[in-house]
Amino acid sequence: MAVDAELLEILVCPKSREPLVVVELPEAVAAQLVEKYREHFRDEEPVVTQALYCEVSGLVYPIVSDIPILLEEDALPASVLGA
Repeated sequence: MAVDAELLEILVCPKSREPLVVVELPEAVAAQLVEKYREHFRDEEPVVTQALYCEVSGLVYPIVSDIPILLEEDALPASVLGA
């Protein structure tokens, strides 16, 4: 399941207040994030395949089990996207 389109329309980058776009995460980055967020999910494996990217701030916010993690301290640099 992906982030709801209506929700995506209202979400903005916490740092720049600019729009976010959904991007696919490289498998290695996704695996690291699964490990990072595993402790927050007691009865299930967290699912991490996508993130929200802000071109202006250059930050990538992971989407963990369909929940966008929009905290600057948890954001990743755009370089994780390999572009």
